[in-house]
Amino acid sequence: MKKLPFLLVFTSFLGFAQSSDEEQLKAIYHQSLTNSKCYSWLDYLSNTIGHRLSGSVGAEKAVQYTKAQMEASGTFDKVYLQEVMVPKWVRGEKESAYILDGKKKVAVPICALGGSVATPKKGILAEVVEVKSLKELETLGEAKLTGKIIFFNRPMNPENVQAFLSYRDAGDQRRSGAKESLKYGALGVIVRSLTFTLDDFPHTGNTNYGDVSIDKRIPACAISTNGANLLSQMLKQNPTLKFYFKQSCYQEADVLSHNVIGEIKGTSTPENIIVVGGHLDSWDLADGSHDDGAGCVQSMEVANIFKNIGYKPKNTIRVVLFMNEENGGRGGDKYQELAQKNNENHIFAMESDSGGFVPRGFSIEGTDANLAKISSFKNLFEPYFIHSFTAGHGGSDIEPLTSPKLVKAGLRPDSQRYFDYHHAGNDKFDAINKRELELGAATMTALIYLIDTHGI
Repeated sequence: MKKLPFLLVFTSFLGFAQSSDEEQLKAIYHQSLTNSKCYSWLDYLSNTIGHRLSGSVGAEKAVQYTKAQMEASGTFDKVYLQEVMVPKWVRGEKESAYILDGKKKVAVPICALGGSVATPKKGILAEVVEVKSLKELETLGEAKLTGKIIFFNRPMNPENVQAFLSYRDAGDQRRSGAKESLKYGALGVIVRSLTFTLDDFPHTGNTNYGDVSIDKRIPACAISTNGANLLSQMLKQNPTLKFYFKQSCYQEADVLSHNVIGEIKGTSTPENIIVVGGHLDSWDLADGSHDDGAGCVQSMEVANIFKNIGYKPKNTIRVVLFMNEENGGRGGDKYQELAQKNNENHIFAMESDSGGFVPRGFSIEGTDANLAKISSFKNLFEPYFIHSFTAGHGGSDIEPLTSPKLVKAGLRPDSQRYFDYHHAGNDKFDAINKRELELGAATMTALIYLIDTHGI
């Protein structure tokens, strides 16, 4: 009986804490849905600046724009640029391709894969060998592959509800197809675009030659899903048809670029750092509104919401817009290098790099205890239809980051439409839903508030 007063006090305290958190989340979502700047920031990034491929003029303009917006917001104690050397790959003139079946030419949409070398000036014309996997190359061998164009045509698996699983499993064709094919004397590589949708948009993305010298590399391109289906069908009817493609891409020397960082100093434990960010660079076929303009402006919005609701974080909050996620990851590497050099203690890092669609939850990298603690916040998110708290990858830019007790998280929006736009020419501002973008920003802010308040 003597324990009863303590239990009543403890229960009352828990109830008060729960009520306080509920009120804060209400304020966070209210601010994001009624007073957000993220949609207008993204409008400017997409429609005024345009694509932001590393090393490009657009990337530099984006650095200066986001830095200026952070400074003008009055939210941050410090805004600064972090120097990082990045690769400069240039697409050159628009690619062209056609299927040659006898005297019949059928044009198909292609685009060079990032990091690819160019074709000869007159292009490449050769017979095609269709394969479904890297393993199949080994089975066929040089006798059947030398002097041919290799056509990787394994679709993304439609059975996975989590679309990123399908992307991961099909992505080896794009990442390593050229490197593996050149071992067997192939002249070039065509890769089916990584999307569930049947359309005429080829989807780019980086390819990797490893340590193969430039003079021995072969050109690699992506073909639209409609184009891939047509080529496969025509090959069944005529296995000796030929394919022509021409691309003019090239690699220049590395250039100086920057991560953009805004910092709010913590009020009680400023030595503990919470990072939230996305990557500022994008591919060059479109505006990169979903990948990853959305993640950048949502991260900036986190700080904007805290300012508007008058919340002063206990720990230091850093908004980091990373450069060069798409074709090198050097922004994330540089951030980690300097964090380690400065003996910084990061306790939590969150990335948004899965599009600006309606948020569903988070993937968490940490101990079982930390996953359990973050999952215990579930009931606070239920009014906002956030329900998925699972173990998983936090994000590519925060992947290099290390600290003794660091927990990482990735915002997980609904993924069903993401690969309709990913790395393609239709990843533009008109594909963004304002309300969904703002809900994502609020959801990120809510979890950061809870981590800042209750710890890890």
